[in-house]
Amino acid sequence: MKSLDKAKEYEAAADSAPNADKKANAIGKMDDAYNKALDQFTEALSNKSDMVEAWDDVGYVHLHLGAYREAVDDYNHVLVLKPDLQEAIEHRGEAYLAIDRLDDAKIAYMDLYNHSPPLAAQLMQAMQKWLADHRTDAHGMRAADVEAFDKWLQERDGIAKQTASLPH
Repeated sequence: MKSLDKAKEYEAAADSAPNADKKANAIGKMDDAYNKALDQFTEALSNKSDMVEAWDDVGYVHLHLGAYREAVDDYNHVLVLKPDLQEAIEHRGEAYLAIDRLDDAKIAYMDLYNHSPPLAAQLMQAMQKWLADHRTDAHGMRAADVEAFDKWLQERDGIAKQTASLPH
């Protein structure tokens, strides 16, 4: 956990770095810390493979290192062990987006919308970022698929805003 916390500190430092050199330095340290954390969590899982927290942390590390397919696999392990862990559903949804598995990301969003609206809103932000990125460069996606996802996002965002204003 110390290595993971250190990686998060370096990530925050990179995000707020005043210049490119300091940002690059913090990113290098962040990557080293994430890789160290990954090694440590992997070691823990080799000793006890049913540790939900370790699988969740491995998924988080893979997500932040850009190993999205591995993150999906990690979160699948988490959700087998603890099916109602909403944060794992949200993070797996982000990993699905990164590998363009839009239907799976939509399913994750709907699950979160029904069980954890704040996490659904977080995934919605990631979805909107994905859309903005794919509008400038489709990354091999068909334009029709990007447009269909845009339409779905607009519908879901509108519904979420309407229901948010309803009394509980």
